[in-house]
Formats: sequence, C-alpha cells, structure tokens
Amino acid sequence: MDKWTYATAEELTAALRSGDVTSAELTEGAIARIEREDGAVNAICAPDFERARAAARQADLARARGEDRPLLGIPLTVKESYNVAGLPTTWGLPEFREYVPAEDALQVARVRAAGAVVLGKTNVPLGLRDIQTYNEIHGTTNNPWDHARTPGGSSGGSAAALAAGYGPLSLGTDIAGSLRTPAHFCGVYAHKPTLHLLPTRGMVPPRVPALPADIDLAVVGPMARSARDLALLFDVMTGPDPLTLGVAHTTVLPPARHERLRDFRVLLLDAHPLVPVGADVRAGLARVADALADGGARVEHRSPLLPDLAEAAEVYALLMFSALGATFPPAMYEQLRAQAAGLDADDHSLAAARVRGVSLSHRDWVAADQRRELHRRGWRELFAEFDAVVAPITPTAAFPHQQDPDLLGRRITVDGTTHPYFDQLAWAGVATMPGLPATAVPTGPSADGLPVGVQLIGPMYEDRTPLRLAELLEERLGGFRAPAALSR
Repeated sequence: MDKWTYATAEELTAALRSGDVTSAELTEGAIARIEREDGAVNAICAPDFERARAAARQADLARARGEDRPLLGIPLTVKESYNVAGLPTTWGLPEFREYVPAEDALQVARVRAAGAVVLGKTNVPLGLRDIQTYNEIHGTTNNPWDHARTPGGSSGGSAAALAAGYGPLSLGTDIAGSLRTPAHFCGVYAHKPTLHLLPTRGMVPPRVPALPADIDLAVVGPMARSARDLALLFDVMTGPDPLTLGVAHTTVLPPARHERLRDFRVLLLDAHPLVPVGADVRAGLARVADALADGGARVEHRSPLLPDLAEAAEVYALLMFSALGATFPPAMYEQLRAQAAGLDADDHSLAAARVRGVSLSHRDWVAADQRRELHRRGWRELFAEFDAVVAPITPTAAFPHQQDPDLLGRRITVDGTTHPYFDQLAWAGVATMPGLPATAVPTGPSADGLPVGVQLIGPMYEDRTPLRLAELLEERLGGFRAPAALSR
C-alpha cells in the first residue's frame, strides 16, 4: 500500500510543502487505489481522472510559484448530488442518467478554489431517500469493512471512499443523518452544520435550477478521516453565498467554548422513548463517557432541561417527510396522501407522522414549525448548562444490505427485536429537527469488529464547539482505523 493512502490532509499538506511528495504523485496513487479496490466497494460512480491529473499538475506548478492554499494539491471526492461541471448529476434516478450540468455547485467551486483535486463523484441512493446506497444506474455501494453490509446513506459513497483510502476528504449532505450515519457505519468523521450555515447552491436534483435557496432541514457538510481535517474542510466550506450578500449578513462563528477536555460539561444520552439502543452502540457511548471522565469533563446522564424526545421525533418526521414529499413522483405522493387520509386521528406513531408529513397542509406545516421553535428554545436553555450532548446516530452498527422496494414496510433488528426501518432516524432527528450542529466521531469497534460512532451535538451556530470536542476525543479514542481487508 502507498504510504500516503491513509494519511490525513494535514499530513499530506506538510509533505507537499516539504517536497516529500507531489500532488501528481498523490493523485496517481489515489487513482490506482480506486482502480484496484473499487470493483468490490463501488463508491466512485463518476470518475474524473484525467481532469484530476491536470488539476494536480496545476497544483504542483502553483506550489512551485510559492502559493499555499488550504487544500492545495489534496485529492478528494464529491457526493453525486452536487453539480460538477462535465459530470452527470442523476441522484440515482434513471431518467436523468444523461444529465450533465454546466456549472459547479458553490461548494465544489470553493474546494477547487482552495486547491483541491476532485477525483470524481460518489454513489448515492435513489433520490437520496434511503439509509443505504444503491440505485439502478450505479449499483450497490458496499461497506469496506464488510461487503455484505451497507455503508449507510445517503452519503454512503463518500464514507466508503474515505474508509477505502480514496483521498482524505469528501463532500456530503444531510437531512436524515446522511452525513452522520455513513460516518458511523464506516468509521470516519462527518459534521452536520447548523441549519442554513453553509450555502447549498448547486446541490440540487437534476435539472433543478441552482438557486441560493435551501430545502428545509437539509445541509451540506464535510467528511474526513480525522477531526482536524474535518475542521479544515468545514472552514473552506463556511461563508455566505455571494448571491445573498445583499440580503444576509456574514455569520461570524464563535470559537469553541473550551480548548481542554476538563472544561467541558457534557450530557450523554443512551436511551430514547421510541427507539431502542443496541448493545454495540451502548458500548460506544460508554467508551466516550469514560474518555470524557478520564479527561476531567463533567458528564451527566440526565437533565430536566432536555426537550421531549418523543415529541421531537414526531415533529421531525412531519417536517422531514414534508420536505421530501415535495420531490416525490406524483404516483407515490398520491398513494401516501390517500394513506394519510385513512389514518386514525389518535395515531401519533412515527410511521403515521411520516405518512402525514408527505401531504402536510401549509396550515399544519406552520403548526409543526411552531413546535420546532419551542424545541429550539428548550435547547438554548439546555446549552446554558451544558456545552455538548453525546448521542447515538442509529441504534446499531452497519446492517446487511436490505433492498425491499417498500421502504416504509422495511424492518431493522436491534438486539434481536424488529422495529420499523425508518424509526432509527429518530436519533439523527435529535439534532436535525432543531437545526443544531452535530459531529460524528468513531468510538471503536462493535463486538463483530464493525465501526461504531456517536454524534456530538452543539449549540446552534457554535459548530466549533463539537468540532473541538471531536479533536479532543480523537486523542483519547484513537479515531479512524483502516478496514483490515484494505489496509494491507
């Protein structure tokens, strides 16, 4: 294996500056790695190798001229759902397999301006609507730790690419844990930023105009194999969309609340009223709790300030499926609207909320949004007492591929008991519904040797606090570990 395969972006930058390696060499090594390993993993759905080679040569010339940008010469990958000029944007939808946008998404343009070398695009589920990654156009992406299991979704291709050694950074997105779940399943890092903090222009479905407007709950965000690299890519992505500068002020983010672990006040959640937590994830939470306590942090397991998680999960399901339902095909929309009309008024299950959300009236959406605002107030009160909240991302480690086309009828198994497939999203919704930042960090292996991660949830617009806590925990927990089958 090339000695640079699992190096961090920080380490690669130091080597580029010292002349130990060139961007052209790093890029050729990454391309060779993809060509050797990706037949089994299937993370890269749209390679862009010739343009990557050209960009690497330009990066080496720029460095020879004395330039030194944040990502100069660093190879990375981009989730398929971002527009990249000259590469297909399909969102896995067969009817758009030939669509090629003419302009880069804003975040793609930003990483290029920072000097990054784009190797290609990573696979996604159909319409970005699954916790797994597969579609008719590009097939199934496998978890590098166990090819019989999913890498998660919808940024599963990006997480798999990182774990497989295809560059140290990737761009992903999140509305239902789509950054955090793949990071958790593949043993890498990801950061879901505060809602509306990072501009999303150009991360749009095929043929949809690239406008400076966000989908409710949806964010773009960085993925990496180290916490420091995650913060580096976050900084490159941060800043308002130039098209909104006339109507929006520039957000200046506060620094992390603390620099030392012993100064942090942390609430650790290991139970949810609607969703169980499996033994592997509980063990990961315990490792984090021990690391925090050993570092002198104050760790609590309960607080009366915590907003009602059951109500939060219902509001999240309503809002999320309202946002997603706007893009559903007409036949699917009408089918779910008919199901919603037949629901019992007293049915407050998450399954009912998902069905209702698809055809939510504007009046009912406003009511749900008001409930969200009340939860945000509760979180502000909690973060006056705590600096971060540690919580599961999903109840289990990566599960075996499950491709029943009836998504709402699927089940997951948690410690031998089955539950509705999409109920596992309740944990992702703890941060997503109120729009809070959340950093996914690896905690060590499951009983079967699979990665297990947790999310570090921070106060709104204080993204640097969970990012810093991730760095401090990496020092104690060890961070990313390469899959044994690929690290030889």
